[in-house]
Amino acid sequence: MFKKILIANRGEIACRVIKTARKMGIETVAVYSDADRGALHVSMADEAINIGPPPANESYIVIEKIMDAIAQSGAEAVHPGYGFLSENPKFAEALSKAKIAFIGPPVGAIESMGDKITSKKLAQEAGVSTVPGHMGLIEDADEAVRISSKIGYPVMIKASAGGGGKGMRIAWNDEDARDGFQASKNEAANSFGDDRIFIEKFVTQPRHIEIQVLADSHGNCIYLGERECSIQRRNQKVIEEAPSPFLDEKTRKAMGEQAVALAKAVDYASAGTVEFIVDGDRNFYFLEMNTRLQVEHPVTELITDIDLVEQMIRVAAGEKLSIKQGDVKLNGWAMESRLYAEDPYRNFLPSIGRLTRYRPPAEGKLGNAIIRNDTGVYDGGEISMFYDPMIAKLCTWGADRSKAIEAMRVALDRFEVEGIGHNLPFLSTVMDNERFVSGNITTAFIEEEFPDGFSGAETTEENRRRLAAVAAVMNMIAQLRRTRISGAMANHKRRVGKEWVVCVNGENFPLTLKAKNEGAKIRFGDGTKMKVLTNWRPGQRLVEVSVDGEPMAVKAVATAGGYELHYRGATLSAHVLSPRMAQLNDLMIEKTPPDTSRQLLCPMPGLVVSILVSEGDEIEEGQALATIEAMKMENTLRAEKKSTVEKICVKPGDSLAVDEIILEFG
Repeated sequence: MFKKILIANRGEIACRVIKTARKMGIETVAVYSDADRGALHVSMADEAINIGPPPANESYIVIEKIMDAIAQSGAEAVHPGYGFLSENPKFAEALSKAKIAFIGPPVGAIESMGDKITSKKLAQEAGVSTVPGHMGLIEDADEAVRISSKIGYPVMIKASAGGGGKGMRIAWNDEDARDGFQASKNEAANSFGDDRIFIEKFVTQPRHIEIQVLADSHGNCIYLGERECSIQRRNQKVIEEAPSPFLDEKTRKAMGEQAVALAKAVDYASAGTVEFIVDGDRNFYFLEMNTRLQVEHPVTELITDIDLVEQMIRVAAGEKLSIKQGDVKLNGWAMESRLYAEDPYRNFLPSIGRLTRYRPPAEGKLGNAIIRNDTGVYDGGEISMFYDPMIAKLCTWGADRSKAIEAMRVALDRFEVEGIGHNLPFLSTVMDNERFVSGNITTAFIEEEFPDGFSGAETTEENRRRLAAVAAVMNMIAQLRRTRISGAMANHKRRVGKEWVVCVNGENFPLTLKAKNEGAKIRFGDGTKMKVLTNWRPGQRLVEVSVDGEPMAVKAVATAGGYELHYRGATLSAHVLSPRMAQLNDLMIEKTPPDTSRQLLCPMPGLVVSILVSEGDEIEEGQALATIEAMKMENTLRAEKKSTVEKICVKPGDSLAVDEIILEFG
């Protein structure tokens, strides 16, 4: 077995590999860019080596720099994680020449299956059903339009060396195909150092289901069930689960056996994933094979109790698989929610900055469920604009799907993140969505359920009433604490009132409360009664309460005269007022936001790639105005209406903050 391995990656996957290596008694070496000097994976590893500037194409995907780090450290093997160099055959070849073990598949398997075009051809030759498309290389945008028209819209434009949703666009017409080709090509070059593009038919209403395979170099190969990855946004997976709520045992077996046959055809060895599109009749079509560890591998580990990273290391060391197909048992259900640094209220645009608060829920047992959180950040850490926006992968396990979902709801309620935009509210909303709970999901779920974007979850009257009660009790506890302040103020014998009006998002809840040990009894104006118990103390952001015996976890931030409350995907403003203050508050004029209709504002922190108009230009609705790059993704900003460009305020290469002015219109 290896004594020391180097992890050629960063973030949560580097931390994940380090944990297993430590369990196996193997020393680890981290590599880091200048931007990651203070990253969690750097502090977790036994050694750490700097490999250059922040951009990945100047550090993490420069083979020579990784090879230098290996030589410096004396590592015997390299785990590539996912993304970066994980599916780069040149990297695997360089390791082979240096007699360094690659904790991944053989070079031949990477070349044949890691390349999306080649893998499609091989699958077709093997008799595997594939999605119609153009497998050859595409020279320019004009050719992309011709091919797309021939296949028939909609089409998927994809990076040949792609993964993780990078370099992918859906085109519904010629204009989309032209724009999408260039954007995909640019993203592919920046993310993978390979700008080759191919096009295939986009199957509407599909489910994205993938099979996990595991093979050794002795001819043994097994499949470990499937993962449902249909909840996606911009081709990026958001929520995954295992097993799929859609497959039956017959389809599972057929897909698994086909995945194994494909892996054996290329002499695969290591962990890998065969991805399929599955239609409503359970017909499945080969999509691609990822010759690496998948982001969503934890859900498979939770239902099989097999450590995939450990198996990858053992296979790379030449060991035979100790697990046979008959040994694989799927136990219970697992969910994974990807926590991203993005603003769901701004169309999920990337967010960067410092994590002023990062408190994930405790890992381990939660009643009869299990919580797992794979992360690469920490309280006070920085989210950089140079890398993928994923902060953590929150996973839960339950005896069945409903229990796994409920455990996820509870875990999300207790996940505290502040300082940046994040998608926790959106994840909570999905967990309460009736269609998701029923399992009736496709890859179009998000665009169908949230056609106008995300503006927060709707709260029921009952939940608003319960949150009003929670805010009233928090206010009571804070007021009682003030009465116990020592010194001169104590002589005033300050008393805490019993009658209050809690204004929740403009809705008044008159109530009377009577303090009890660890809480209060509450009577609302309409006669409704509640009993609220809590050990919350002022200053705590997570409020654990029991309302009439039912536990709740509410995230709260103190504001002037009340609290900002976060619960199950909703953000509510709760002002706790005396009856007289409530009367006066009703007379207050609501402040209107400033008019920005004549400005194009930067929706997220990023770099200006291009300005596509000039001062004095007359523009049409939908016309492209500027391109902004953030976290390896290009975003084209378009005109919302006809106008004239009066002033251009920035230039290509400028670094912009959120809401910084890009253009002004006449």
